[in-house]
Amino acid sequence: MSDELVRCEGVTMVFDHHTILREIDVSILRGQTVAVIGESGCGKTVFMKTIVGLVKPTKGTVSFDGRALNDMTLPELTQTRKRFGFVFQNAALFDSMSIFENIAFPIRQNEIASESEVQQRVMQLLSEVGLPTEVAKKYPSALSGGMRKRVGLARALILRPELIVYDEPTTGLDPIMSDVINELILETRRRYPVTSVVVTHDMHTARKVADRVLMFYPRRRLEAGEPQILFDGSPSDLENAEDRRVRQFVRGEAGERLKEISLESSSLSL
Repeated sequence: MSDELVRCEGVTMVFDHHTILREIDVSILRGQTVAVIGESGCGKTVFMKTIVGLVKPTKGTVSFDGRALNDMTLPELTQTRKRFGFVFQNAALFDSMSIFENIAFPIRQNEIASESEVQQRVMQLLSEVGLPTEVAKKYPSALSGGMRKRVGLARALILRPELIVYDEPTTGLDPIMSDVINELILETRRRYPVTSVVVTHDMHTARKVADRVLMFYPRRRLEAGEPQILFDGSPSDLENAEDRRVRQFVRGEAGERLKEISLESSSLSL
């Protein structure tokens, strides 16, 4: 079995004549936790959707566990997606379902466990994400944002996935609850043989949970021939990255970007 779980080769994504991703070449190893960072509009979310087959690249190939997603039939792709877990930005829970039903939904949908097994796994996962058992009977509207995020993580884990994708897992949370989510991501990695991709703007999250960071840059602002991934390395190397754009993003320095925005506004008003 190869150490490589995900491979992107020459992945390009074009929407309405706008190129969002261009010639992305990257591989993700089994067991890695990769943080994908970059400013809004740089293609992070599109990259995330591409590696799990939610969108098909305009050009290039995405492979999972040695097989090209592009070449799979719909039934094969559906089967492969059972090996993925998704933690959505706003938890994306079903409002009309109880918390128990939300967590149990993927496993019931796939009919791969008895009802007693479902009961056991749901209650175990509630415990693992730090929620009391009585939460199972509640509905999403009765929970705080942080609790809903933890329910979303429990639901992502119910099928025991090999790859978990987190979309902005700490957005909208206070610093303490954000760190609770970070700790749960780390605990999930300790408990399960899982590979994780964390799309985030939160540099604290990137530094704490990742052993590798990819920084994307908006394609429209790249020079000819520049790669779209400006940084690929460890979190400890971010502060001293050679590219000033990486350092500015990590430090939250807006100086040069403000000048660019002013120039863009001036050109639009002409």
